[in-house]
Amino acid sequence: MSRPSSGTAPAPSTDSGAPAPSLSAPPLSPQSPPTRAVSAPRAAATTPTTAAKPGVSAVASAGAGKLPPRYPKLPPPLPVQSQIELKVQAAQRLLDAHPDTSYRGKPPEPMLAIPVLEVELNADGSVRAIKVLREPRQAKDTIQLAIDAVRRAAPFGDVSQLKKPWKFVEVFLFDDDRRFKPATLDR
Repeated sequence: MSRPSSGTAPAPSTDSGAPAPSLSAPPLSPQSPPTRAVSAPRAAATTPTTAAKPGVSAVASAGAGKLPPRYPKLPPPLPVQSQIELKVQAAQRLLDAHPDTSYRGKPPEPMLAIPVLEVELNADGSVRAIKVLREPRQAKDTIQLAIDAVRRAAPFGDVSQLKKPWKFVEVFLFDDDRRFKPATLDR
């Protein structure tokens, strides 16, 4: 039995007999914004393995900026018994919380920027306040990068057993890729 003609061409079909998806876009009305064609997702391109610089994460050496940075959830911090323990544990947590935006090893010469922050803590090690003690002359955006890094790495451990004020100062050594290293770990 034949179908009556509706005035339009029949939809093409695939080898399996199912209709093929339409490739034409719906007509635009004067109020609707133009749409752009969306292509099928491509397979991720593989890049050849390159030798990473010492202290540089694999993502950074493969091309910083191509993938969003990872910020892993850290385990709870240990209670600290001294200001030195607090400062070292805070610096280590800063690196651990930022595997793609920090570096280990010797800082490059010259540095891009060196902001200095004073971090005041609550008794549980959470951040109470952050004060900028030194602003770099260039790359002022590194100040906010450092502040955000401190907030992501917190808490820094129970400090209630320490004498007040519960503060520490950290110097952030930024390289040209805007990756940082806490200077505490460079000593």
